[in-house]
Amino acid sequence: MEKKIWDKPCIISPSLITLDLCNLETQVRELEDSGIEMLHVDLLDGYFSPSMPIGLDVIRQLRKKTSLEFDVHLMANSHDYFVDELLDIGVQQLVFHGECEPHIDNRLNMIRARKVRTGLAMRPATSLESLDYVLEKCDTVLLMLINPGYASSKAEQQVEYADRKIRELRSLITERGLETKIEIDGRVSPQNIKDYGRGIVDIFVAGSTCIQRDNISESVQKLFELRKALIGGDEHERA
Repeated sequence: MEKKIWDKPCIISPSLITLDLCNLETQVRELEDSGIEMLHVDLLDGYFSPSMPIGLDVIRQLRKKTSLEFDVHLMANSHDYFVDELLDIGVQQLVFHGECEPHIDNRLNMIRARKVRTGLAMRPATSLESLDYVLEKCDTVLLMLINPGYASSKAEQQVEYADRKIRELRSLITERGLETKIEIDGRVSPQNIKDYGRGIVDIFVAGSTCIQRDNISESVQKLFELRKALIGGDEHERA
């Protein structure tokens, strides 16, 4: 794991399922050439939500083709098999849903023991109270801003309480003196990056609202320019 990558502010993590699934290797290389250092990988079991865009074999083969950090969001009703396989593949971060895990504390400990970053992902309506006893063990908390499985519906918008939840989580992390990262996923827009990129949200999952698969380089450049305006530095710096 390249620790310095995860320590950067306002990280852009393009979503794998936004890319052309018939030309993944080419498009992932284009992301790398554009300066991206992290790839957001959604793995769904088809039961957690009515979608299953990619499977373990795709992730396994892609791992051989790229040096990008794999930021994995596991959406599954049962975790044992998927977690073991993902750890063997070699991912750098693996967040899972506490809503589907009967042994959250144990699962976090097991993943951390493998020197992999971990934490919880939360459906939009899941209360932050569920983090109370385990937040200290979370490297990252991923907040879903739309309901899982409905990303293909253009009518599905970020939940109206997204801003409140993001800010409440930041306050909770600050109050406890933690370094836990906040990651947001679901219709993430340039406006979201403007609103939260300076010290509130650490990792932005860039989906189809931000990344145009037909012009990846230009899309990434625009995001880097926005990032530079917020935090300074060279817009060509890898993010």
